[in-house]
Amino acid sequence: MRAHSRRRSWLVLSAIAVSACTSATSITGISGATRSLPPAKLSTRQSAFLDTLQRRTFNWFWERTDPNNGLTPDRWPTKSFSSVAAVGFALTAYPVGVERGYVSRADAAQRTLNTLRFMYNAPQGAQPTKVTGYKGFFYHFLDMQTGYRFEQVELSTIDTSLLLGGVLFCQSYYTGSDPVESAIRAYADSLYLRVDWAWAVHTTPFVSMGWKPEDAWIPADWRGYDEGMIVYVLALGSPTHPIDPAAWTAWTSSYHWASFYGQTHVNFPPLFGHQYSHIWIDFRGIQDAYMRGKGIDYFENSRRATLSQRLYAIDNPGKWRDYGPNVWGLTAGDGPFDTTFVVEGRTRQFFTYRARGAAADAIEDDGTVAPTAAGGSVAFAPEIAIPALIAMREKYGDNLFGTYGFVDDFNPTLVTGTSKYGRIVSGAGWFDTDYLGIDQGPIIAMIENYRSDLIWRTMRKNPYIVAGLKKAGFSGGWLGN
Repeated sequence: MRAHSRRRSWLVLSAIAVSACTSATSITGISGATRSLPPAKLSTRQSAFLDTLQRRTFNWFWERTDPNNGLTPDRWPTKSFSSVAAVGFALTAYPVGVERGYVSRADAAQRTLNTLRFMYNAPQGAQPTKVTGYKGFFYHFLDMQTGYRFEQVELSTIDTSLLLGGVLFCQSYYTGSDPVESAIRAYADSLYLRVDWAWAVHTTPFVSMGWKPEDAWIPADWRGYDEGMIVYVLALGSPTHPIDPAAWTAWTSSYHWASFYGQTHVNFPPLFGHQYSHIWIDFRGIQDAYMRGKGIDYFENSRRATLSQRLYAIDNPGKWRDYGPNVWGLTAGDGPFDTTFVVEGRTRQFFTYRARGAAADAIEDDGTVAPTAAGGSVAFAPEIAIPALIAMREKYGDNLFGTYGFVDDFNPTLVTGTSKYGRIVSGAGWFDTDYLGIDQGPIIAMIENYRSDLIWRTMRKNPYIVAGLKKAGFSGGWLGN
C-alpha cells in the first residue's frame, strides 16, 4: 500500500520563475492585472474528447466513493485508505456531474449531505487512535470504513483545506430551500467554523503543515509559493478562529521570483502547486500587494509555469524518450521503482511516488509524465494543454487512457524489463495501473472552470473566500476594492 506526501518532497527547495508572454486566454490591461478572455471555440473533436475525459473522471469519484460515508479512496484499484483531500475533490466533482447531466441534482445533493454529515459527526480528539481529526482539522488519510486516522499520519492543514474547498463550493452551489440542500449549507458552515486555524500557528505567523499526537508539530510550516495559498485564504477568512493578516505578508515575502525558459513568475517546480488553490479561487484580475508589484496576477503566474514546463519538455535536457510539444507535464505522482537502471546505454535514476517538477532552481525528472499536469492546467493554457491530452491519449491508447480516464502516470523511456508498480508494455513504456483521487480532481475541475466557469463563478459568492482574500490584501476585478 503506497502513501504520498507532495509538499514535503520540496521543503528544501526555493520556488522561482520568469518573463511575459501573450496569451490566447488572458491579456494584460493598463493596471497590469490579467483578465480572462472567453474560451476559444473548441473543435468538435476537442469538445468530444473533453466530454469523454470529464465523464470518465467523474465516474471515478462517483463509483469509487462510499455513497454512505462519502469517503473517497486515495487510489484505485490498489486497495487503499481514504484521502481527505480526495473527498474535497469528490465534493467538487458532484456539481460538475449535475451540470453535465451525469447524475441528478437530488442524487448529488444526497451524496453530498451524507459526506458532510459523516465528516462533521466523526470523532475528534487529541488521542492517537479512533478519531478522525482534532481542533476541526482532519488526518491526512482515514480508514475507508470507520473514518478513523490511518496508522500514524499527520493532522494535515493542507488536506483539510482541500476538503474545505469542496465543502464551501457545495455550500454555495446547493442553494435550494428543500431539507437536503438546507442541511448541506448548515453542515458546511459548521465544518468550516469549527477549524481552529489560530491553534495551527506554531511558528508565528506561519501556519504549520501538520501535527501528530505522538510528537506534536511536524517541523515544517507553509512558506514559499505553493498549494498552501488556500490554507492562508481559509485561515484568514474564518470568523471564529482567524490568523493574523501579517501571515500573508510573511508568506509572500518567502517567494522566489525568477526566469525559467523565458517565463518570469514565482516558481514552484511541480505543477500541482500552481493548480490546487486555483480550483476554487478565481485569481483572474485580482491582485495582492506582491502581484501588484509584479504587474500580473496569480492566474497568469500559473499560466507561465505551465508554458515553462512545456518548453522544458521541448528542450528535453535529460533526453527522455517522447518528450516534446505534446508529451509534457511534471508534478507529484506515481513511478515505476526506486532504482538506478541502464537504459540504451545511459544510467538512469527512477522513482516511485515523487514530487517531480522543473523550475529555475530545481529539476526533479525521471522521464515520468503525469497527465494531470496538463489536465489541471487546461484553464490556464488550453491551447497547449488540450492538444497534449488528446495526443497522449492517441499515442499511448488503452495503456494510458482507460475506464476512468488517464491512469496516474507513464514513463515512455522504460520500454523493457519489470517494475515494482504498474506495468511495462514492451516497446511502449511503463504505465501506472492506478488512478489517484488528488490527480483526478484537478482534471475534471479545471476543465469545467475553462468550459463554463462553474466553480469559480460559484465560489466568487462565498463570503468566507471573499473575506479571506480581502484580509490578504487582494483587490480589483470581480473582488472590487
